[in-house]
Amino acid sequence: MKLQVPMSAPDISDADRRAVLEVLTTPTLALGPRLDRFEQEVAARTGARHGVGVSSGTAGLHLAMIAAGVGEGDVVLTTPFSFVASANCALYVGARPVFVDIEPRTLGLDPDALEHTVRRLVASGERPKAIVPVHVFGQPCDMDPILDTAERHGLTVIEDACEAIGATYRHRPVGVLGEAGVFAFYPNKQMTTGEGGMIVTSRSDWDALLRSLRNQGRDVFDGWLTHSRLGYNYRLDELSAALGLAQIARLDDLLARRERVARWYTERLGRCAGLRPPAIAGTTTRMSWFVYVVQLEPRFDRDAVIAELAGRGIPARPYFPPIHLQPLYRQRFGFRPGDFPVAERAGACCLALPFFGALHEAQVDAVCGVLQEVLVDLPEGGPGRPDRAAGRGVAA
Repeated sequence: MKLQVPMSAPDISDADRRAVLEVLTTPTLALGPRLDRFEQEVAARTGARHGVGVSSGTAGLHLAMIAAGVGEGDVVLTTPFSFVASANCALYVGARPVFVDIEPRTLGLDPDALEHTVRRLVASGERPKAIVPVHVFGQPCDMDPILDTAERHGLTVIEDACEAIGATYRHRPVGVLGEAGVFAFYPNKQMTTGEGGMIVTSRSDWDALLRSLRNQGRDVFDGWLTHSRLGYNYRLDELSAALGLAQIARLDDLLARRERVARWYTERLGRCAGLRPPAIAGTTTRMSWFVYVVQLEPRFDRDAVIAELAGRGIPARPYFPPIHLQPLYRQRFGFRPGDFPVAERAGACCLALPFFGALHEAQVDAVCGVLQEVLVDLPEGGPGRPDRAAGRGVAA
């Protein structure tokens, strides 16, 4: 009998289930006491003064753009190597995303390239307003030089920490290094609320504005069905918050379980010919493992490897097709292959393997064994055009 290996699965305990069921016996299912407590717990975990629960990480990024005053004609700098929401949040407010290439080993925003791009924009008379560094796959960007660039040029930093809750950079939690940070709790994340997100910030003025924006523009002083500003239905419900409360109480255990699985993979694949395991930067004092992504050597066609693995019962995914080569961005901004070569090489060779905290060692053995067989059996070929996967979506 073939061993079954899922791509991902949430880690849900009996206590998690009881917490959700308890909400169903209460009259409050929206903006209730569990959401308040969940927000307080996430804020305390990161050292932020405020946490604002929202319906998704994407919603959190959108509202953070508004709080930062980003609007029509502004420029937001971010990475092309991420889930598309990292750039879409700029489009939502009428701003233009400007991409900056990534570091080849850690895959985070390249600080030197960022400084160069900001200087170029300023010299050309454009209006850079904000930076959205992405802590991709749970590894913090090299934030100190990014923050230095932001301070020199008067830019607001919004951390996209949707894949990185619990990670630390030089012993400082991600999410509170800039003006605000956004976490996401999709079912494949380190912890889940089913769907949902959280904005953390230490700015009280932002906290009040974000709470109004997520609730259709209603302020605390507004009467019933009175709306002071344009807002959105971005609330996090009590059912989700209850699950989040139960999950964050055991976040350290959830992260440790995922770290153990990552260690099993690295032990088995560290000397595997044809691929490179994830690299942990010296500035990363705690990795928060979201997915386990290897980089194949250019002689392999990554998509052919995925197809061959699937044929042998092992799921795998391409992470990430570069944002600038997505159809929308090519059509609207004229991006072409070659614009951001490091991100494009990563997009062509990165392979996400089955990964979640409850994965058994025998399952990791099976995945690694089949992957090594495939790399031996598969005829060598180029990775194909780097934009070939641009239209394929992945959940994040």
